[in-house]
Amino acid sequence: MTQIALITGANKGIGYATARALGERGMTVLVAARDADRGRTAAKELSGAGLDAKFVLLDVTDAATVRAAADLVEEEFGRLDVLVNNAGILRADGAAGEPSRTTIGTLREVFETNVYGVVTVTNAFLPLLRRAPAARIVNVSSEVGSITSLTDPASPLFVLTSVPYPASKAALNMITAMYAKELRDTAIKVNAANPGYTATDFNDHHGFRTPEQAAAVNVHLATLPADGPSGLLWGHLITLEGDQNGVLAW
Repeated sequence: MTQIALITGANKGIGYATARALGERGMTVLVAARDADRGRTAAKELSGAGLDAKFVLLDVTDAATVRAAADLVEEEFGRLDVLVNNAGILRADGAAGEPSRTTIGTLREVFETNVYGVVTVTNAFLPLLRRAPAARIVNVSSEVGSITSLTDPASPLFVLTSVPYPASKAALNMITAMYAKELRDTAIKVNAANPGYTATDFNDHHGFRTPEQAAAVNVHLATLPADGPSGLLWGHLITLEGDQNGVLAW
């Protein structure tokens, strides 16, 4: 039985690379995007590469499009095996993003996509995920959502001061832990992914990891075996020993 995977924000960057990687593993990938033209183009490119890809209009901040997308998946497939909550935005106030310069407007904008959007999408698709034999939910988070790392003077992340994006990812980590706890007696596994500092449009291509490297983190969590973990923040670790993946502290 072919697995069905839906990836939000899949028209470019890590989302697109994740869709490609899951498609290459034989899954039907639903390329969810709020921009119809870009979403259709991305799905067409993946289909042209021999993958089973379909565009799905979905804006995580628009509950109507989320509901319509869930209805479409239910009608066409009757279930969902993998949900990758990848869509996200980055905003900050002031050149250095000092907490004292943070505006409520910016905070609200970031949380609408990075936090509220994830809950909206997950709740809409959870009935379909429950119908799958062993569904996987991957919430694309970040190491900057680790309170442990950002408050440790020895951490390379200690220099960060911005509130909106790190706070949204810290909230996403807690959301992940709570869904994992609710679903602990089911076959569904829920984890947060840390793709690492990846060069995409998201950060003006300042990252040092490729979208393909980042996508590998999402794919690992999306394809966990039955004895795999749930309720973890897992992914790229900043170490002196080189490129490694593992569990990050909350």
